[in-house]
Amino acid sequence: MNYEPKDPDFEARVRASFARQAFMATLGARLLAVAPGEVVIALPFREDLTQQHGFLHAGVATSVVDSACGYAALTLMPPGAGVLSVEFKVNLLAPAAGERFIATGRVVKAGRTLTVCAGEMAAERGGNRTVVTLMQATMMTLRDRAGVAD
Repeated sequence: MNYEPKDPDFEARVRASFARQAFMATLGARLLAVAPGEVVIALPFREDLTQQHGFLHAGVATSVVDSACGYAALTLMPPGAGVLSVEFKVNLLAPAAGERFIATGRVVKAGRTLTVCAGEMAAERGGNRTVVTLMQATMMTLRDRAGVAD
């Protein structure tokens, strides 16, 4: 879909906000791409992020896809607005085993207050990609709230 951002500086705003996310930094997630209505985040495999069978923990996968969806929504919000997840549903399609994980968030419908996004995480291994996580998320635009912007 072709979306027109309300903020001409949307990319710089998203990148600055992502840089302030301590949890994404703790996980080692990196912002790969920012476009109107779409954000891509990469996460390298780390053993300390796995569950008991050696797969990426579902909580980690969910967190990274949630951030991708939230930032995809933020790309279409007006200057000074903040974004907050209000709901999401996750399907874990396959064990998250790979050398790197790529989470993509895309806006499905951008509204004044609520934005619906679709997200996925793919595991990369040996040059192949397997989608391991799907998400449907609803993001809220926060306006005029002290301490909540970008």
